[in-house]
Amino acid sequence: MQEKIIILDFGSQTTQLIARRLRELNTFCEILPYNKYPEDDHDVIGVILSGSPFSVYDPKAFQVDLSRFIDRLPVLGICYGAQYISHTRGGRVEPADSREYGRANLQWTDTESPLFRGFEPSSQVWMSHGDTITALPDGFHVVASTDSVRFAAFQSDRAPVFGVQFHPEVAHSLQGTLLLRNFVVDICGGHQDWSPANFIEETVEELRRQIGQDRVILGLSGGVDSSVAAVLLNRAVGHQLTCIFVDHGMLRKNEFHDVLRDYECLGLNVRGVDASGKFFRDLDGVTDPEQKRKIIGRDFVEVFNEEAQRIIRENASHTEATGGGAVRWLAQGTIYPDRIESLNITGKVIKSHHNVGGLPKEMNLSLCEPLRWLFKDEVRRVGRRLGMPEHLITRHPFPGPGLAVRILGAITPERVRVLQEADDIYIRSLRNYKVKDEDGHEQSLYDTVWQAGAILLSEVRSVGVMGDERTYENPVALRAVTSTDAMTADWARLPYDFLAQVSNDIINKVKGVNRVCYDISSKPPATIEWE
Repeated sequence: MQEKIIILDFGSQTTQLIARRLRELNTFCEILPYNKYPEDDHDVIGVILSGSPFSVYDPKAFQVDLSRFIDRLPVLGICYGAQYISHTRGGRVEPADSREYGRANLQWTDTESPLFRGFEPSSQVWMSHGDTITALPDGFHVVASTDSVRFAAFQSDRAPVFGVQFHPEVAHSLQGTLLLRNFVVDICGGHQDWSPANFIEETVEELRRQIGQDRVILGLSGGVDSSVAAVLLNRAVGHQLTCIFVDHGMLRKNEFHDVLRDYECLGLNVRGVDASGKFFRDLDGVTDPEQKRKIIGRDFVEVFNEEAQRIIRENASHTEATGGGAVRWLAQGTIYPDRIESLNITGKVIKSHHNVGGLPKEMNLSLCEPLRWLFKDEVRRVGRRLGMPEHLITRHPFPGPGLAVRILGAITPERVRVLQEADDIYIRSLRNYKVKDEDGHEQSLYDTVWQAGAILLSEVRSVGVMGDERTYENPVALRAVTSTDAMTADWARLPYDFLAQVSNDIINKVKGVNRVCYDISSKPPATIEWE
């Protein structure tokens, strides 16, 4: 049994951040739509109500019956969650004179309150609300105030029920993690035993029970999620796992062979499939970004399914001869944000992910997702605990369609070659350029950014001069962003001397490129990828 905190999502942009903060406290938590509270989950030790874009008195406001858990478990309401508790218990919530957004300081806190134990005077918090609580329900009392918000935090006189009108989950609330720890550990009684080591031990045991003597097929991408899933499964079931790594021809330079070598060193049973010819033929002349993605997705499923069926047939013959297990499972590196982003708070799909929610019917396999509860940073922690090489663990996210979505225009082998060469210079330079972190420790520039890559503007030509001759060739744009989860991203402030050297190297060494630009767009309004 795994004790957990349930976070009910009322639509806040920072709901995932609440979960991440709890995981940093080595506490397992699960995000659920506001109306999906589990009726019979005996592992729940506390409930958190998130913020929301709605006002509690809005006819469209999301509502939940608090009596299902509020007298049985500790409850913490954050922003809308706090206002909802007050509103439904007889308090009063009204529009504030002006929207309260940004830093504020708690001018008074009740240090006897278990929620604020250890807080410093005038602790900084982050406000983001248009409404405010103007009267508390009977049986509740205030435990924190700011200059402009009298009821910045409150608690019940009779039960462990708390509300805060600020956001403890954001970094600008300087003691927000302490508040969440007070709630999880002191109020809910959490044991803080959610760790990579415990996760590995429990997951390996679960996988062995789930899979038994059956065999498993896993699709590898070279990315950290599928790689960690493969190593975890290999530890659990060993030779019963067969991995498939498909080369669609649009991977980074030498990536197909480099990744296969890495996987072999990890002791994985991997089949590499070079299907680049098929993908290039089917993409010939296609320029529409969405059509490119659909073709690549369709072809990938066809190639993967064909290889999987070959494995199933081979194993059937082997099973008949030896009495071993049949292939019954398809494993995927699905992580928790994939699942969260694929469902909105009403439970309806709003954003599909390639590895969420379905299998080709003809495969007739059951789905196995060993990382389904982890965030990206937790996946990396598990990978390190498994002893995986650092360059696999810290690898930047890379789009499934590969360089196809970084070539604006039609895809050709020559254009892919040009982009591979430019991208290789850029990524190697990021790895080789050293900077110091806040503690004075040296690290590569690559490790300071979330994602980086080069984009070939293949439908654009620019004039240049090389060796006293006029050139008319393609520009390349460089992209690097900082982020924590890719939901938002800011352009990375790379050093000027670094950019100058990379630009010079690409123009001098990559035939077909005579201009290099740097993308300084943030997400939103732009996206990380160009297509």
